[in-house]
Amino acid sequence: MTSEPTTSGALVLAATPMGRYDDASPRLREALTTADIVAAEDTRRARALAAGLDVTITGELISYYDQVEAARTPRLVEAIAGGATVLLITDAGMPSVSDPGYRVVVACAEAGLKVTALPGPSAVTTALAVSAMPSERFCFEGFAPRKPGARKEWLGQLRDERRTAVFFESPHRLADCLGDAVTVLGGERRAAVCRELTKTYEEIRRGDLAELAEWAAGGVKGEITVVLAGAVATEPDLDELVVRAEGLVEGGMRLKAACEEVTRGTSVSRRDVYEAVLAARSAE
Repeated sequence: MTSEPTTSGALVLAATPMGRYDDASPRLREALTTADIVAAEDTRRARALAAGLDVTITGELISYYDQVEAARTPRLVEAIAGGATVLLITDAGMPSVSDPGYRVVVACAEAGLKVTALPGPSAVTTALAVSAMPSERFCFEGFAPRKPGARKEWLGQLRDERRTAVFFESPHRLADCLGDAVTVLGGERRAAVCRELTKTYEEIRRGDLAELAEWAAGGVKGEITVVLAGAVATEPDLDELVVRAEGLVEGGMRLKAACEEVTRGTSVSRRDVYEAVLAARSAE
């Protein structure tokens, strides 16, 4: 358990617009002008953001991207411990979500320093909302692996995932990724490809993986977020449940308990499996 912060300093994680400056919150505008340090994934884009919002960054502006994140985190933590307000922004969306930020959040938490956030745009939840996929439960998978072998292995882990999955992909690798998804998951699995969310040329493509792979083969540009439908549960047949129950019995479980375990989450009754097990044993 961490104690209450003993300094007035704070790390402020701020979500930035994905394409439209007018999506910025009033709190982000204020924070850009008042923060002692603005740590930005790209300082050029930070300046462009400030100009687009017609505000001036008065604090120190430093770069904070993947390659320098580890080296620059101690300095930010020291500044916060000394009472400074550090505003962390990335190129678009919320810091730490497949963007720099995680290291400094962990470091501040371990040091008992205040960490807060200015909520706002997020490609993950925006894509999920417009995808027409179930959103009661979902998982975020970050960026799809670059190499074909690792990508297919990763897709294999999503084969039985019941939750809707959201992930990012490069436009240059989208066609290969969707082609691999057809191979691993089947062409009938539903998905949505969200391109250039909130921007002028926003495009939402919905369909099955085979259709989307064929479309992407023609070439795609822009920022890409993919929403993949969860696996549809298949009802096991009685013979399969009998085999599963006998396997649990061999492991030391009582037959009635085994029948209850294998029928959990199915429409098959425990009694039907129990009787089928006894019938199979008597027929041997």
